[in-house]
Amino acid sequence: MTDSPLRRPIRELPDELISQIAAGEVVERPASVVRELVDNALDAGSTQITVRLLGGGVRLIAVEDDGIGIPKDELAQALKRHATSKISSLAELEAVGTMGFRGEALAAIASVAEVSLLSRTGDAPHAWLLDARSGELSPGARQRGTTVEVRELFYATPARRKFLKSDTTELAHCVEAVRRHALARPDVGFAIWHEGKLVAQWRASLVARGEDALEATRARLADVLGDDFVTEAVTLQWPADGSLARGLRVRGFAGVPDAARSRADQQFAYVNGRYVRDKVIGHAARAAYEDVLHGHRQPVYALYIDIDPARVDVNVHPTKIEVRFRDSREVHQAVQQAVQSALAVPRAGQALAALPAAAAVPVAPLAPAEPAEPAWAPPVRQAGFSFAPREPEAGQRVSDVAALWAPAADTATAAPAFRSAAPAAAPLPEGDWPLGRAIAQLQGVYVLAENAHGLVIVDMHAAHERIVYERLKRQLDARAVQSQPLLIPATFSATPEEVATADTAAATLAALGLEVTPLSPRTLAVRAVPTTLAQGDPVALARSVLGELAQHEATQVLQRAEHELLATMACHGAVRANRRLTLDEMNALLRQMEVTERSDQCNHGRPTWRQLGLRELDALFLRGR
Repeated sequence: MTDSPLRRPIRELPDELISQIAAGEVVERPASVVRELVDNALDAGSTQITVRLLGGGVRLIAVEDDGIGIPKDELAQALKRHATSKISSLAELEAVGTMGFRGEALAAIASVAEVSLLSRTGDAPHAWLLDARSGELSPGARQRGTTVEVRELFYATPARRKFLKSDTTELAHCVEAVRRHALARPDVGFAIWHEGKLVAQWRASLVARGEDALEATRARLADVLGDDFVTEAVTLQWPADGSLARGLRVRGFAGVPDAARSRADQQFAYVNGRYVRDKVIGHAARAAYEDVLHGHRQPVYALYIDIDPARVDVNVHPTKIEVRFRDSREVHQAVQQAVQSALAVPRAGQALAALPAAAAVPVAPLAPAEPAEPAWAPPVRQAGFSFAPREPEAGQRVSDVAALWAPAADTATAAPAFRSAAPAAAPLPEGDWPLGRAIAQLQGVYVLAENAHGLVIVDMHAAHERIVYERLKRQLDARAVQSQPLLIPATFSATPEEVATADTAAATLAALGLEVTPLSPRTLAVRAVPTTLAQGDPVALARSVLGELAQHEATQVLQRAEHELLATMACHGAVRANRRLTLDEMNALLRQMEVTERSDQCNHGRPTWRQLGLRELDALFLRGR
């Protein structure tokens, strides 16, 4: 027989050890200290925050602010565990409106480093300095505000100090922590010093409400992330009026698909001004890019979500970087809709407005034009379209590419080649066309067009593929999803979570064209699937949809599968390479691109057109040198 382990008595841990255990959750590296101290500075109403570092933040972290300060008799209280001015009741905890609220950051930091507080309130004759280690309180000198100095981080726990990286790496993490705060608060100035040298500085701007706040955020994004981030991003806002009437608002900037990166290092999401890493927001943003960005490329964005504090739980993780929404589906739909709507607008007119126009060709402002929905649709044959191309009549103005493949009308009852379901808007003057006037076709693949800014090159197959694809999606959205019963139900072994989801979400499944019923506590049967996906694997489809429903993403998998089918149909229906187009056909394609959503990318995420400005063309031929 083996000896039983010696029993140790149950006893309370000493306060110092409790604080060091808490520090292991809160303080991971110098950047964690910077984040917590800047949070406190922002809660104090600061307009200028300065961070001074030595040794990448290991030897010294000093955060200075011009906030309201801490009274003399509360300095010692500020260093105690679970002491805070942010909340005082459970009701306030459930609706936290400040950056900090736990009241454990300063105590945790003081347990693993040497900490001192220097603070002065507006009505105090001078500042007071508190040494956390000795508890000594002495007079000090500074303007209104607070300075927190943290020296020799992890000196009390040398084993933790061995896990730190080089000073350069730790400095980079500290700068990143401040940068995340700076992106959310353009009304606050930030400065970072390292070894006596200024590393980064972002000046405060006067921020008003509404559009001015969004413009201030745009300027701060350009200052922090560079001008390229802003010039290659579109503004998003949901709801459109920017109000908080529904208790939820999404604003920010989403990078165009061409600006996607190989790493997800420029994805910023904020909830009530707090930087978070949230799966719901990340999934919603990625889903919004799914139709224009394929493969492993990562979109860039800065999303600012304002929500009633009572509808979001920030007390999830000690670092406060994770949140939990009361209604995650509502947030997911709002973020996805905001990003999708912003990306859907054709960017031809916006992009060209930023380029210098040729002086010889005056361009009037582009008037809004409603896309004309053609009543004619190409005949469907199996998975694609069957075209019978014909030449346009002399003098005919073609308003839609599809009209050129319309069945020839009987000569006795000649009808117009194009019919619109609604009265067509007056055509824009030629000089107002963002994508210009077609002048030639290159190798049966590219359309060359001339506009006021230079040369436009269009991939005709990719562009028409997107036009057909968007038309098919609108047709699909106009009707309910049709369901097809299976002759033999497909059964599969299910987890308890899948069985519970199938039971509680039966109505949602039916709306998606799926019928999934339980046969036993561990078996589900798929009795009907959407008609458009009848040839697929019903079990795999059911599992995917149930998994998405369990994460409050009801239609994502089914919508993805339907869109893949439509994309295949659109690819077959688009004009092929080496198909010779007339000038009228080319111009019709350009006009459709200007009014079709997401026409800047094809169904596979490739760009459909490129602009070569006159300056670029002049540079090719060394003009002006």
